[in-house]
Amino acid sequence: MGSAATGPVMGSKKSVMYRAVTRNIEVVVTPRFVADRSSPENNYFFWAYTISITNNGIETVQLKTRHWRITDANGRRQDVRGAGVVGEEPVLKAGESFEYTSGVPLQTPSGFMAGSYGMVSATGEHFDIDVPAFSLDRAEAKRTIN
Repeated sequence: MGSAATGPVMGSKKSVMYRAVTRNIEVVVTPRFVADRSSPENNYFFWAYTISITNNGIETVQLKTRHWRITDANGRRQDVRGAGVVGEEPVLKAGESFEYTSGVPLQTPSGFMAGSYGMVSATGEHFDIDVPAFSLDRAEAKRTIN
């Protein structure tokens, strides 16, 4: 039952989605650059990301914690840990989904995020599920090769 991850998948309207599956729980991330909340001249680049979590298993599970690893284009890494997501600790019965949108500011025009959710089953078993690594890149940003 381990973890299976796939890379970017093209979604509707040319958005890029990222997908990971752990213990029959699917996590799909769709990031997008938010120009009207960004200030490039002040090195402030804001990203929104929508995450859908679907329980394709047979047991009820609850999301209890989150852990993010956020890395900007200069390699600066920030670890963020906390309870739940967007103030909730959703319970997902078999076949149910939960979707939310959140955001992250960076000091560089690009970066990436990855992480995990701490889950608990109805029987009290604690386990982590993967959030796929996803790119925070503006489509119009020019690429530099070192």
